[in-house]
Amino acid sequence: MNYIKQAELRWSDLDPNFHLRHSVYYDLGAYCRISFLFDNGITEEVMRRHFIGPVLFREECFFKREIKFGDAISISLTLKSVSADFRKFSMQHEIFKNENEPAALLIIDGAWMDTVKRKIVAPPQIIIDTLNAIPKTEDYTIR
Repeated sequence: MNYIKQAELRWSDLDPNFHLRHSVYYDLGAYCRISFLFDNGITEEVMRRHFIGPVLFREECFFKREIKFGDAISISLTLKSVSADFRKFSMQHEIFKNENEPAALLIIDGAWMDTVKRKIVAPPQIIIDTLNAIPKTEDYTIR
């Protein structure tokens, strides 16, 4: 089953050419990822209790079609890869406009950081279970 989040654009999301600013694509991806975590019980409180939070190493966006104010936006989330201990992960977002028109492909690489030690760590089982619940890409790997 796919995880898809709807989003509504704001006037401030546009650039001087009246289409979506490039940085908003990254914000939409973050919105989708964090929404998935919260929807599946990994709230801010849970992360605080376990002294853990997600960090990003890389974000890359492939722009396919411009998005304009008034376009209906949806963002999908899939898991592209994880390390064997789930410390590191790669996720993919497809951003669509007006139902099914591909507008962008966003790929991120991240990890889980201990918020006290400030080091990359394996997450607790509750987060591992949630990551396993993310729909997988066709080329999903454990690295």
